[in-house]
Amino acid sequence: MTIKPIKTKKDYNQAMERLEVLFDAKKGSPEGDELEVLSILIEKYEDEHFPIGLPDPIEAIKFRMEQLGYNQVDLAKVVGLKSRASEILNKKRKLSLDMIRQLHDKLHIPTDVLIQPY
Repeated sequence: MTIKPIKTKKDYNQAMERLEVLFDAKKGSPEGDELEVLSILIEKYEDEHFPIGLPDPIEAIKFRMEQLGYNQVDLAKVVGLKSRASEILNKKRKLSLDMIRQLHDKLHIPTDVLIQPY
């Protein structure tokens, strides 16, 4: 097992190839330990070089509504009024702090997603 930091795209590609070879390694075996360490190094490289931003708050609300089978009436129960729900979904109304709290509590959408500008 020769593990080294992933610093370049070439290192990354080699690590990914090795990961494929080790993918089914048994946990606790030398190959399994190599797989675990290699996964951590790959994740660190990807976090630095391929960051994934937070989703648009309104798109996150729509996505969560779809997951829960909610419609605009259901959202209105969370934010107060049907017209307010419509304005939010059409990006005509900004989310207030109270709405953010309600959306977080009732729909379990992370607050760091909801507080972003849109």
